[in-house]
Amino acid sequence: MIERAYREGEKLLGLSVWGTDQAGPFQTMPYPGSSWQPRGKPARQPHQHIRNGTAKLMTLFQPATGEVRVKGVRSCTNAVLHPWLEEHLMAILETLPPPQLLSPEENRAMWRSWQEGLTVKVTLPEDLPPLRMLLVLDNLTGHKNPELLLWMFSRGIMVLYTPLGASWLNMTESMQRILARRALEGHYPENPEEIIEWLEATARGWNRDPTPFEWGGRRAARRDRVRKRRHALGGSGACSRRPIRRRRRPTVMEKWQHANQMTH
Repeated sequence: MIERAYREGEKLLGLSVWGTDQAGPFQTMPYPGSSWQPRGKPARQPHQHIRNGTAKLMTLFQPATGEVRVKGVRSCTNAVLHPWLEEHLMAILETLPPPQLLSPEENRAMWRSWQEGLTVKVTLPEDLPPLRMLLVLDNLTGHKNPELLLWMFSRGIMVLYTPLGASWLNMTESMQRILARRALEGHYPENPEEIIEWLEATARGWNRDPTPFEWGGRRAARRDRVRKRRHALGGSGACSRRPIRRRRRPTVMEKWQHANQMTH
């Protein structure tokens, strides 16, 4: 379902596909990494550090364009996260083209198509506006707040929860790792405000020339082709590059002829 959203949502269905996640906590400690120091004069960091608080990063990410929206915070409770999400989701919706007009039955069928195969489904309200956005988010209790869900449903936003233990389906996590690596590796932030400033500055730099993310890509297509060329062996995990010739069992007539030859 989430792979379908990444592959078809923007290109085929005209739906804006975003993901949201919260990274951290990032501690006030030296972060290992490379630096632009002169040869023979490596950057040195203290072997001890003072725990001076932590910072977190709230993130909205659009894989199709590479655009990322972030805000660094000291705490990421529902009271902090939900207003920020609502503010930025509304700003995104205002930039989208008018939705496709469908009959009430077709519109509800489109909403329900994003729940196919789920054992636990979010209850959709009776009155549904045109579907405009798909939001991929982790399966956390705070993301299932009824007030937040009703707010999103009323504005044409469908939520797609990643399965438990499969948060890697949320491509926002990949974006957060890139930002954290660029902002913190090789540095020693001494207070959470520095961490927040560096993360947000890195996001602003990324948005000047963002890189779109594509689900799968050419490498995944090559792996699929390789898997199709393999031949499973005996129902195990082993395989071969070419099919193994199987011994043909003799027919009843061939067995009878062989027996006659042996008797004569």
